[in-house]
Amino acid sequence: MNQTRRTALQVAGGMGAYAALVSIGLFRPGQAHAFDVSSAFKTQGIAATLEALGVQGATESAEVVINAPDIAENGAVVPVGVDSRIPGTEAIALLVEKNPNALAGTYDVSGIEPRINMRIKMGQSSDVVAVVRANGKYYMARKEIKVTLGGCGG
Repeated sequence: MNQTRRTALQVAGGMGAYAALVSIGLFRPGQAHAFDVSSAFKTQGIAATLEALGVQGATESAEVVINAPDIAENGAVVPVGVDSRIPGTEAIALLVEKNPNALAGTYDVSGIEPRINMRIKMGQSSDVVAVVRANGKYYMARKEIKVTLGGCGG
């Protein structure tokens, strides 16, 4: 059997197993959300976005680490990573304070290593805020990133 056919069969088998689990009700497509994001992607500012996500009483924590450059040469593609060292981490959200819509992304990390990496757009120098939900509590970290060339229309 050639490698292309083998790969196709492996992918199809995995999709078939997922479809079977959906059909018996163990999984529901589109149901899992790291945070309630129904209106959070439409909010402006950190405070309004945290409220839309249902985050209350988030405390600063050294156990939440933002890995990003201090100075980003191009705001259109700023690499940002978030590591959570808090046991029981369930979800991670990333917000950019001065973007038109603060929420850059949310991730459900239940059962996997609580680490994300993404590239975000930043229109100008701004604070980036990582919010972690662990054991029903919220923790956050903040880092300023300076942008030399704007990425949101600049």
